[in-house]
Amino acid sequence: MRTKEGFWRITFDTNPNDCNLHCIMCEHHSRYSSVETNRILANRPKEQMSIELIRRVLEDARGSNLREIIPSTMGEPLLFKDFEQIVELCKEFKVKLNLTTNGTFPIKGVASWAKLIVPIASDVKISWNGATKSTQEKIMQGSNFEKGIQNVKDFLKIRNDYANTGKNYCQTTLQLTFMETNLPELVDIVRLGIDLGIDRIKGHHLWTNFVEIEPLSLRRSAESIARWNDAVSKIKRIAAERLLPNGKAMSLMNFDVLDGDATQNLMPEGVCPFLGEEAWIAPDGRFSPCCAPDALRRQLGNFGNVSEKDIMSIWHNKDYRHLVKNYMQNSVCVACNMRRPPVESYCPNEGINK
Repeated sequence: MRTKEGFWRITFDTNPNDCNLHCIMCEHHSRYSSVETNRILANRPKEQMSIELIRRVLEDARGSNLREIIPSTMGEPLLFKDFEQIVELCKEFKVKLNLTTNGTFPIKGVASWAKLIVPIASDVKISWNGATKSTQEKIMQGSNFEKGIQNVKDFLKIRNDYANTGKNYCQTTLQLTFMETNLPELVDIVRLGIDLGIDRIKGHHLWTNFVEIEPLSLRRSAESIARWNDAVSKIKRIAAERLLPNGKAMSLMNFDVLDGDATQNLMPEGVCPFLGEEAWIAPDGRFSPCCAPDALRRQLGNFGNVSEKDIMSIWHNKDYRHLVKNYMQNSVCVACNMRRPPVESYCPNEGINK
């Protein structure tokens, strides 16, 4: 019986240094990033979370509201050496797996991974950033457009076959970063998702982690915001008019019209969907309050380490509770790309914000 309050989802940053692609916006693996270069020059080993730490957190969270866990969203989680043990922990602790992957399905291949993941996953988010080969491969450097399309088709076939047995239905999402490079193709990305049978398309605006990509931000000027807003109107019309092969409408997430002052504040009335709802754990056990780039979220405070303290005690400590109530006093939160309209505030039971 669940008796505690608390997070409904935890993200474990299992292996942020491992990836087989170099997406231009990636905090760690972009060709513009110095994170990996500096790590190598300093002779620091790759960060790898221990499976024992994950188990400890899940033990501490027994009886809480926890329903899902996410393995690393920085780096490729399917490269984590203990990923299969995470699957077993999901079964043992009766929580769902929520996976974000770059869609290359490394090591095992798409069929083997799908058969392992589909039975216990609530949602698989496949990173996708273009409707054409040139755009997709320009943003997600090292990817292969044609191979990616085939992987999605193969994954969906296994998902559908499993769901048709009356067992778990694994929602499948295309996840992208909104930027100048793919703005002209957003409508066609939605069309592609519909044709493939994807359940949902989710995105967020670009974190300008590097000066080289600042000109790609759609929030940089009133003119770029106006072009974004025009695209949103077209996308919503397409999603309403063209149904998925199963007869349902495509779900869109974060395709919101922005105010003209969104250069400084994405959504003045927007609320944080994470604080008081989810938790993030760094490879060394450090508790983080959200998914903002690490240098930014560190500015929000030092709340404790789950290798030293019970996660529930961190969740209830006064510093974290103060942040939950007063986050808009922080410039990081005011400028955040992830705030959402109040009507889309957290409601996990209805499948929002997965």
